[in-house]
Amino acid sequence: MTQAARIPFFQLAPANLQAMIALSASVKKSSLGARLVELINLRVSQLNGCGVCIDMHWRDLIKQGAEPRHLNAVAGWREAPFFSALERAALNWAEAVNALPHRQPSDADFGELKEHFTDNEIAELSYAIAVIRGWNAINASLHNQIPEVPAPGF
Repeated sequence: MTQAARIPFFQLAPANLQAMIALSASVKKSSLGARLVELINLRVSQLNGCGVCIDMHWRDLIKQGAEPRHLNAVAGWREAPFFSALERAALNWAEAVNALPHRQPSDADFGELKEHFTDNEIAELSYAIAVIRGWNAINASLHNQIPEVPAPGF
């Protein structure tokens, strides 16, 4: 069952929209690399049920050369052999942070993260999680729809 978009979101509050777009762009240019950022975007969007973002980030990963089979396993990354230790640490952290306030990231979660990332990279990863979580909240709550034909550049 599809729902109509509640408001023409992308035509409203242009200063706020541009700030979110700028934060998203800065995250993609971080030292984490585009593939890892997009894996995080895909996983957090799956957890939050944001169809628009799932579709967008899956397509972006495909454009980057990711294997569809690997992407189909993102939801079950713990059991899948396709992810590096670094990616697993990032996915685990993304799930833990996304679960706030119902679950706090543990010292063990943070310890695993510290094995693979510098403090600066942890900050970048945390911004990445925050911005996709924000997009998910906006898109899901306002019922933004997955376009049948994606807009150019998306």
